Amino acid sequence: MDEDLRSLADRVRDESGDSEAYRRLVHTEDREELAGILTAREQPLWAREMAAFRLGCAGDRRAFEALVLLLNHRDPERCVSASYALARLGDPRTPRAAAALATNTLRTAYALHPIRLLTELRAAESVPVLIATLERLLAPDEPYWRVALACVEGLGQLGDSGARDALEAARVHPRLRTAADEALSRLA
Repeated sequence: MDEDLRSLADRVRDESGDSEAYRRLVHTEDREELAGILTAREQPLWAREMAAFRLGCAGDRRAFEALVLLLNHRDPERCVSASYALARLGDPRTPRAAAALATNTLRTAYALHPIRLLTELRAAESVPVLIATLERLLAPDEPYWRVALACVEGLGQLGDSGARDALEAARVHPRLRTAADEALSRLA
């Protein structure tokens, strides 16, 4: 069992009551069985998460919808596992879905992991979405500074010179200044 699956398995063990169904999902290599969990009625969230994670990491696109839903979950740990699996899935819909989640103004509190996923994907959507989200979050008294920080850090990693103005604007904010300076130093 690889380290990422072990981390997920450890987290959901208690949630599942360390049931036989849990142990089966952790160890099965049958993709049809995993996919069946995603479509079966009345499956617990932990089971859907485990099945989607395993399928996503295996490159099975049947996991896409479940992983996108988990990427937008209120539990940050579920978002992390979904982001990890989506990055490995290789589905061309992933950047567009992450961009939609990152720019949804009603769900800004949950945009951290979609922003980080866009950075990792380095997709055509990545820089424009990170810039737009950052600019929106630079308003005075904006409570989502951690999302803004993820945008700044992501723009630095992506190194696109089109982000210069947004990063310069971020330097005004004390919580973002150091990261913005670092990001600016990395621009092409």
